[in-house]
Amino acid sequence: MDFKKYFKKLKEQKTSNLKVVALCVLTATTFWVLNAMNKDSYYTIVDYPIEFFYDRQEYMAVDELPSNVRVEIHGNGWDLLRKYFRVNVPPFIIELKDPSRQDVILTRNIQRELSDKLLPSQLTSILTDSLKLNIDNLVTRKIKVQVDTTPSTLGKNIRLASSIKVDPEYVTVKGPTSVLQRLGGSFSVRLEDEKINKNYSKLLPIKAPKELSDFLTLQEDNVLVEFEVVEFLEGNKRLRLKKVNFPDRVDIDPDISSVIMTYLVDERHVNDLKEAELEGILNYVNRNRQDSTVNVQLNRRPPYLENITFEPNSLQLKYSERE
Repeated sequence: MDFKKYFKKLKEQKTSNLKVVALCVLTATTFWVLNAMNKDSYYTIVDYPIEFFYDRQEYMAVDELPSNVRVEIHGNGWDLLRKYFRVNVPPFIIELKDPSRQDVILTRNIQRELSDKLLPSQLTSILTDSLKLNIDNLVTRKIKVQVDTTPSTLGKNIRLASSIKVDPEYVTVKGPTSVLQRLGGSFSVRLEDEKINKNYSKLLPIKAPKELSDFLTLQEDNVLVEFEVVEFLEGNKRLRLKKVNFPDRVDIDPDISSVIMTYLVDERHVNDLKEAELEGILNYVNRNRQDSTVNVQLNRRPPYLENITFEPNSLQLKYSERE
């Protein structure tokens, strides 16, 4: 039992001694660090924050502006540590009087002012050679509105019966000059509806393209889009055949005297089609010399007809022997 008590007492004494030693080491280290950091012989490289000052009512940055400049400085350890971690470090302000005419700033031109800003640390060198800028004048332009349609905008066999009207025809857009040029002189509005089959009149929201929305401001919120449509009806009609420029020794099958024409007709001109004198023309001049066939053509093509086809579409030529 005495033996165990002895070792327990020895262990407690050893632990107490280790705590004393650790405290001494910590104290010595703290004094050493404090003493070392107070010296003025340190060098380091830091990214010092910068900001640009210019009239933001007249100009806008098209590309992200540089946010820091890399410099090598020397001086007091505490000041270098503060600048390295940007603790209470005010940015260096660069004033631009006409930023649209400045696309680059040589850092050697700001060296004196930057040196003053870095005090009490001393500027050894500026490692960033130049600062690239892309700042444009802000201008206001009237841009023409165009309606963006797709093949699925109109329903089956539906056609435009009028021009697409947009009100207002022009919208007022404010933004950097180079960004406005990217619009190409027009502003696109996409129809939100598909398979339209009746006259259209709708107020559509107008927004800047997503990739340009951070730069452009629109005065108008929406535009009125209007247009008329017409349906083309499917139909068929039997046409009498007429031969043109046929030599005496050339003919077609005598049993074939007509063809079936299928078509789409503007619904407003159904009666006009009934009264139209249409014929299927077989012009020998337009024959296919390789297979001795001739295609059927319409004697005239009214503007209210579309997708015209014939059955049969071509006929075989028959040649008689010379006498």
